Order: sequence, then C-alpha cells, then structure tokens
Amino acid sequence: MTEKTIGEALSRVCIYGAGAIGGWIGAGLAGAGCRIKVVARGATLDALRQHGLRVQRGEQVTTVPVEASEDPAALGAQDLVVIAVKAPALAEVARRITPLLGPDTVVLTAMNGVPWWFLDGFGGALSGTRLTSVDPEGEIARAIPTRHVIGCVVHASCALNGPGFVHHRFGNQLIIGEPSGEVTPRVRQLAALLARGGIETRIAEQIQKDCWYKLWGNMTVNPISLLTGATTDLIMGDPLVRDYLSAMMLEAREIGARIGVPITERPEDRHKVTMKLGAFKTSMLQDVEAGRPVELDALVGAVQELGRLTGVATPAIDSLFGLARLRARVLGLY
Repeated sequence: MTEKTIGEALSRVCIYGAGAIGGWIGAGLAGAGCRIKVVARGATLDALRQHGLRVQRGEQVTTVPVEASEDPAALGAQDLVVIAVKAPALAEVARRITPLLGPDTVVLTAMNGVPWWFLDGFGGALSGTRLTSVDPEGEIARAIPTRHVIGCVVHASCALNGPGFVHHRFGNQLIIGEPSGEVTPRVRQLAALLARGGIETRIAEQIQKDCWYKLWGNMTVNPISLLTGATTDLIMGDPLVRDYLSAMMLEAREIGARIGVPITERPEDRHKVTMKLGAFKTSMLQDVEAGRPVELDALVGAVQELGRLTGVATPAIDSLFGLARLRARVLGLY
C-alpha cells in the first residue's frame, strides 16, 4: 500500500474531544497530511477558531489549522473519528456523533478505563456482554457499533496550557487494535498514518489486554488521589496505602485471568514503575481540582461489575469504589 493510498483512505479526520490527548493526536494526524475537523464548544471552540490547534513540545509551538464546530452535522461524515473525551461525557457524544459516521468510518477510542466494546468478540462465556456500569441503557453501543471501532491505549503525558493549546510533556506511543484481535487492512492503514505523523504506534495482538494492563495501575491510584488529594509519590510512599493498592490489584488480576487478559506481574513490580514517575497529580485529581466529573465507573465500577460476572470477590475494590463515589457525589462530580 502506497503512502498516497493510506492518506486517501483516512484523510478526513474529526477529533471529538479536543483536550490534551485529542489535541495531541489531532496534531500528529495533521502532520501526516490529514484535514482536521474538531467538535468543540465554549472557550475551546473560540480558541480553535481564533488561533487554530496549538501544540507545545519543549520550547517549540506548532499551530495546526482546523475547522471547528459545536454541531457535528456541520462537519459531515468522516473517514476517521477520534473520541478523546472522559468517560462521563461519552453518553452525550453517542447522542450527537451520528452525522460524523459513514458506512466505513473508523472510530478510534482514545480513552481510559473499560470501554463499552470491551467484551465484544472477546471474553469467553462473557463475550458480547454489555457492561451496565459503562453503558447502562446500551445507547453508546447502538450509536457507535463495534464494527466501527479500533481500540486505543495512550502512553503519553499531555496537559493544556489553555483552551485549544496542548502541552505535550513526555511519552509518544499509541497502542491500537481491533476488538476482534484481527490485524485488518484498516488497522494497518491507521498505524501507518499515525507513524507518519510522528506518533510511535504499535498494533496490539489483543487490545483488551493492553487496556486492562493500563487500568491495573490507574484504577487504584486515581481514586486514592480523589479521596486524599495526594500526589502519586505520597500515595506510593505510605506502606499501608501501598498494601491497599496491592490488594485491589490482586483482585483485578484474578478477574483478568478469568476473562482472558492475564497479568504475570506482581503489584510490587507495577508500584516500582509508578514510584519512578515521582510527584505528579493523577488525571482524576486534576479533574477534581477543575470541577470536572470524574470517570469512576469506567475505571473502578466496571472492574467491580466484572468481578460479579466472573465470581471473583472484590472487597478491596468495593470499599474504594464506595468511598470514592461518595466523595465525588459530595463534590458534585459524580
């Protein structure tokens, strides 16, 4: 397949959720020659129309011209839609995304946690099961059928300097894959396009396993930061808290083994990786401080639900979910 064919196949791109990660991916795709459109509102919409999409890397700032609108219908059907919103916003995206989807549109889900398509074509006896913690009424699955989806796990740290102005700090990898595990022509096309835009991209043999492995760490540290307001160095530095994290991770590891996404590492191995990152605020703590809804259901509630479905007792996960959910409700963020 030639580069021209790759570009033609996925040239019309829409970013739905032009925050830090969506903006970073959009800038990469623009660098690969794609025409970028963005669904945005409020200050972000104003900034994109006035300044374009701006991305800072080190001291260098790149500006990408984009067409931005609050109304997806004004942008029309796309070859590729990148969904990069937090999980609480996904139901609204589902209600509005239809005008962007043609028969062959690819939807790349650059999100944390357990996605609505997680058990489609995967999971043994649970294959095809809808997780009510993620998609209570099935409206997301109806609006965005799995046939459109390519899953994505993000390994990059980005923040916003301001609306429409992304600061790419470190990390430059996307792991992508079909929910079915097949290596299809379209996933190869997308990997080549992202790589051409300067983003290191790997095609997963089983994208659910990569989703689960990333979740294995952030399902614990994120809610603890919500409860305590602590940065990760303080969380990992307290031996009692670290033991509590380990108990939750062992529960989740057993769930993963039963659905076909085994993890061979010990919790202590993952803790060492987290501790090397030093003092930083989790994305959930940043959401709390900004007054944004927190994605507890996708990060913790879905794991608890999978525990019930697989017969794994989850006392540590249950207690964390209950306390974090209560705290978020008091703050008006859940």
